[in-house]
Amino acid sequence: MRRRSVCVFCASSEQAAEIYNEAARELVRQCLLCKLSVVYGAGAVGIMGIVADGYLQACGDIVGVIPEFMVQRGWHHRKLEHLEITPDMGSRKQKMRELSDGIIVLPGGCGTLEELLECITQKQLGLYKGPIIILNTAGFYDALLQQLEECVDQRMMRPEHTRLWAVARTPEEAVRLFMELPDEQQPLEKRVLK
Repeated sequence: MRRRSVCVFCASSEQAAEIYNEAARELVRQCLLCKLSVVYGAGAVGIMGIVADGYLQACGDIVGVIPEFMVQRGWHHRKLEHLEITPDMGSRKQKMRELSDGIIVLPGGCGTLEELLECITQKQLGLYKGPIIILNTAGFYDALLQQLEECVDQRMMRPEHTRLWAVARTPEEAVRLFMELPDEQQPLEKRVLK
């Protein structure tokens, strides 16, 4: 399958360390090289803003998806040509998954963590098939990955569930994994914990 569109989950914080901003810029460059369109959360600041501005400056194809209440508060990127407005946060995440062929997760706060874990849960239940790539810039996700391993050690998850996502150390590796990993085809009945 030729992947054409990637969903990028990331922070809107304007106080992130420069190493995370630079990784976002490089991710944009790698996605553009692969002619990928980007679906993201439609924000104008932080890592979200870096992703959007990079795509807009390169005339790349980018879609912002944002709930109506955030538009009313003026939190959306005003220069986006393609803006999808959803009723709420849940439908926003669903729409982002629908519009893309898979997910790359950059560093972020509670919202980004929640988006990542929901996607992993959807995939575990057989409701999502695309690749989930965690870009672990500067070890940002080390603690979360360790916690997920603890879930396996404590028999809260099966060992095979740790194959529902892949971890990349660099933006180049993240995009390569995104393009190369197969879609998950395993049916729901084979995924349920026994």
